[in-house]
Amino acid sequence: MTSHVIQKELANACAVETVKKIVEEIGDGFFSVLVDESGDCSSKEQMTVVVRFIDDRGFIVEQFIGIVHVEDTSAEALKDALETLLLRFGLCISKIRGQGYDGASNMKGQFGGLKTLIQKENPQA
Repeated sequence: MTSHVIQKELANACAVETVKKIVEEIGDGFFSVLVDESGDCSSKEQMTVVVRFIDDRGFIVEQFIGIVHVEDTSAEALKDALETLLLRFGLCISKIRGQGYDGASNMKGQFGGLKTLIQKENPQA
């Protein structure tokens, strides 16, 4: 338990099980994504993803589902990373009904931002 490798494996296992429960709560319902990208302290780019959905009691719930390291912050790279993360947990882009981003052009740009790329694939988003 004192090994850093074992501690990291335990933390990852807990994270995966937690996200599985979140996905189970979403079920076959619709959800929104809130996405932000930034550089971490080692100058690597990363993207954080939060899902927003309505639970079975009718409450709006927001849950963090992951941080993904990305090679670059182009809209295409961010879309690929988002799609990979969602698919890893059994969520589909076609179930997205809302998107939230900061004002950066690679996220929200009218002609080529992440928002636009997702809406081309899923107009209901």
